[in-house]
Amino acid sequence: VRLVESGGGLVQTGGSLRLSCAASGSTFSIRTMAWYRQAPGPGKQRELVASITSGRSIIYYADSVKSRFTISRDGANDTMYLQMSGLKREDTAKYYCNAVVDGVGGLRYDSWGQGTLVTVSS
Repeated sequence: VRLVESGGGLVQTGGSLRLSCAASGSTFSIRTMAWYRQAPGPGKQRELVASITSGRSIIYYADSVKSRFTISRDGANDTMYLQMSGLKREDTAKYYCNAVVDGVGGLRYDSWGQGTLVTVSS
């Protein structure tokens, strides 16, 4: 499974952006998709922002983004979105798309996109 993110950019505090993650390949084997982010600077860990299961039955949001971000998935286009509103400076990070995939022999693996940069300025 290949993942390609888009939609990042520069936005002012309080603004909105929508990130997209287009999946290709064996998309039928995707179990869960998620957005992670990694803030700039040394020692910053990649953190889970939001996730959604293949049946859209289970959705998770980090406390820091609840009520501001919305994750969704369009099965017809194999695309996942992250609608971000009320952006804060601390949302500045590189955002990565992730998919947990059922591989050959029942082994699950993670697939990652290359990331898209979101910069929130005051």
